[in-house]
Amino acid sequence: MKDTVTATILSGKEPAAEIRALVKARIARLAERGVTPGLAIVTVGEPPGGNPYVRSKSRAAEELGVRALVERMAESTSEQALHEKLRALSADRAVHGIILQLPLPAHLHEDRHLEDIAPEKDVDGLHPLNVGRWVQGLPAHRPATPLGVIELLRRHCGDLTGKRVVIVGRSRIVGRPLSVFLSERAPGMSATVTLCHSGTRSLESITKEADILIVAMGKRRAVTADHVAQGAVVVDVGIHAIDRPEPGGPKYEGDVDFESVRTVASAVTPVPGGVGPMTVAFLLRNLADAVEAQERAR
Repeated sequence: MKDTVTATILSGKEPAAEIRALVKARIARLAERGVTPGLAIVTVGEPPGGNPYVRSKSRAAEELGVRALVERMAESTSEQALHEKLRALSADRAVHGIILQLPLPAHLHEDRHLEDIAPEKDVDGLHPLNVGRWVQGLPAHRPATPLGVIELLRRHCGDLTGKRVVIVGRSRIVGRPLSVFLSERAPGMSATVTLCHSGTRSLESITKEADILIVAMGKRRAVTADHVAQGAVVVDVGIHAIDRPEPGGPKYEGDVDFESVRTVASAVTPVPGGVGPMTVAFLLRNLADAVEAQERAR
């Protein structure tokens, strides 16, 4: 029988604030030279109530002195119209970073439209040129959520060399890049990584072997205490709105059943307030990198 423990809560708010403060200083130095960073976020078929991810990104950018432009396109938008929008933004010298909010409606092809974004403005790190470079360990924009997860782990766990990491979820923006970054020959990395997905058999037997379990599968409360080894570190990347939250209760939940897992894990990220703030902070850092590189090239 497992011993009952109370996990350390791995908040992303404090480290994210530190990173954003560093980015703010960089943006202030750019402002002294007359440069105002521009970030364009393109959404297609945004729900009537708006997208909380888009709001948090644009608000955070504006707080640091970035000009944030949200381009909202209808769900019926054609491939040609989206192509033209992304190419126009790529050619706009006032726009230094572009985000194409995923997923797209079914009639649009993500791969095709990610290539419409100029690689130097691809602050999500998803253009094939950037992906090819970071897979090879070369300098390139890298996806923000994996960078945020790694920073949380670096601060809590230290050197990850030889650690057994299990990632549940193989998305292009979280699972796959994380598997590359954590296993690469780089200071503090060199973890042993297993990438699980919807076709994985006996998932519970694999996740129980993890020193570090990262869950990004898009299913609310899918991972319970039965999936977690005693003393493991659990990172929950998922976030789902609770349809009818109780007054004063939580409004969001993750892919992890937080209350059960916290009795087994040594540390666990909360939802919200864990990975989310780190994602926004590293997205802004990517933007600062993009602005500085483009200004050097002019």
